[in-house]
Amino acid sequence: MIKATYSKHILNFKNPSGTSRGILHTKETWYIKIEDHNNIGIGECGILRGLSYDDRPDYEEMLKWTCANISKGPEILWEDLIEYPSIQAGIEMAYLSLKSKDPYTLFPSAFTEGKKNISINGLVWMGDEIFMRDQIQQKIEQGFDCIKMKVGAIDFNQEFTLLSAIRKEFDKDKITLRVDANGGFAFAKAQHILQQLSTLDIHSIEQPIAVQQWDEMRALCENTPVPIALDEELIGVIDVEKKQKLLTTIRPQYIILKPSFIGGFQGSEQWIDLAKTYDIGWWVTSALESNVGLNAIAQWAYTLYPEGPQGLGTGSLFTNNIASPLEVENGVLQINPQKKWNFNIT
Repeated sequence: MIKATYSKHILNFKNPSGTSRGILHTKETWYIKIEDHNNIGIGECGILRGLSYDDRPDYEEMLKWTCANISKGPEILWEDLIEYPSIQAGIEMAYLSLKSKDPYTLFPSAFTEGKKNISINGLVWMGDEIFMRDQIQQKIEQGFDCIKMKVGAIDFNQEFTLLSAIRKEFDKDKITLRVDANGGFAFAKAQHILQQLSTLDIHSIEQPIAVQQWDEMRALCENTPVPIALDEELIGVIDVEKKQKLLTTIRPQYIILKPSFIGGFQGSEQWIDLAKTYDIGWWVTSALESNVGLNAIAQWAYTLYPEGPQGLGTGSLFTNNIASPLEVENGVLQINPQKKWNFNIT
């Protein structure tokens, strides 16, 4: 008899982590566990309050309903949960885990065997100039050759100075620079900032202006000297027709895929198929999941043979993450077969 249960876990940041939407001290996440005879499957529903499409008062009630209806199976539940992308993702993970010989090996590959790794970007959080400068130095010392800096927290001229300092020391062949505005700039300011950034060989800027300004975003993408990646813009765009309309209207250079925000692996693959049709690049990013979700997303991403560094380096942010074989070393995410999982959340 198949049954499912859910539990809540609060992840604590090692250091307060700043974005243009505020400073994060904790991160709520939920686990779904499926049991069928002697087999167990584990998935993570990685909601981010204030940003996720399914940040709703009835979220826990929907988790309870999902567990009560677990016998429907992953395909039907994915459709039933169309308004709850993080639960869609958790159910996908849990069923893949259930069907695997090892509940933590969802997509067997050279990556899960510890023979291959995934290149990732080193993330620099918002803060004062000294804090951001220290982070940049740490990422370079840790061997990252792609650095992603969140911008919009302090005066942009100071942030530009930090980016300029990196570029003076390392050209684009040595260090790839990405910036993430989290929708923090007004349209007119974004135009000016794009021109400034173009002098630094910036790989891309994520979400320069706020979401649901399709005409303005299209105007930026048409004339931008720096490639633009859509991130938050994808959240809440559920049906394939609207996804297609968004891409054909805005025509971004890249899209960023966060499975917990956009309907799990199935929802993400819909975006990928459309992106390929319109010659739009993409990469995969975690959304502050614990190592349970990060593990699943990384394994899935590896099977897609993605180009360039992925955004999968957030597993070391928390003091109370789930102990796992995942590790970051010299700018890559890898699985260390010598390390073991310790999932004892009840």
